[in-house]
Amino acid sequence: MIVNQAALKRQVTVLALLVIIVIAGLYCYATLPRESFPDITIPYVFVTTTYEGVAPQDMEKLITIPIERKLKGIDNVEEIRSTSAEGLSTVAIKFLPKVDLDDAVQKVRDKVDQAKNDLPADLADDPVIQEVNFSDMPVIRVVLSGPFSLRRLQNLAEDLQDRIESITGVLEARISGGLEREIRVEFDLDRVGAYNVPFSSIINSRDPGQRQHARRQYGYRGRKVSGTGSGGLQAPVGNLFNCGLCARR
Repeated sequence: MIVNQAALKRQVTVLALLVIIVIAGLYCYATLPRESFPDITIPYVFVTTTYEGVAPQDMEKLITIPIERKLKGIDNVEEIRSTSAEGLSTVAIKFLPKVDLDDAVQKVRDKVDQAKNDLPADLADDPVIQEVNFSDMPVIRVVLSGPFSLRRLQNLAEDLQDRIESITGVLEARISGGLEREIRVEFDLDRVGAYNVPFSSIINSRDPGQRQHARRQYGYRGRKVSGTGSGGLQAPVGNLFNCGLCARR
């Protein structure tokens, strides 16, 4: 009641104060910075390593465990998780919210550099260290479809990718889906038996100088056989058909 009585006695002052508050609010609304995709800091750092053709259990033993062993010595780490798939190892490090993310990324990079001595010598690419940054998320997605072959759509997507990346302000354009070229080798079991060649010998006849622990699939008469061992086949693909062991379709 005291406040109400004081306001009624000073109506001009109350109205003037109300106008000032409204003007201040409109000014703040007009000058307040707004973003459709604000930069939100998430204390996660990811270490991704690719080792093409290597089985998941070998990825864990050769890549994931050596990296995890080095990362355990970093301060202010809340949690470390890892995933090992065929040809791919991902280690996720969650830091405490108070940590400076740039400093955390540098510490992770230093530890990964120390772990490189424990990684396979024939690793094609170094581990990639990335932080979660919403500014790197795609802001537009383009879907291609039409009465064309999948190979034609792939070519159109690659041309569109080049054009989009040439636009000023575009950091990167990625293609997902489409066709990837592959070679399927099917053996005629009767001819393999006629030549008295064990099927396992054909699968394991690879160049010792190539990458270890590579996994590939071969088939004969609708059956698939997986082999893990060294590198690629010694003979060119054309020679496989000329030797008479492969079925033509």
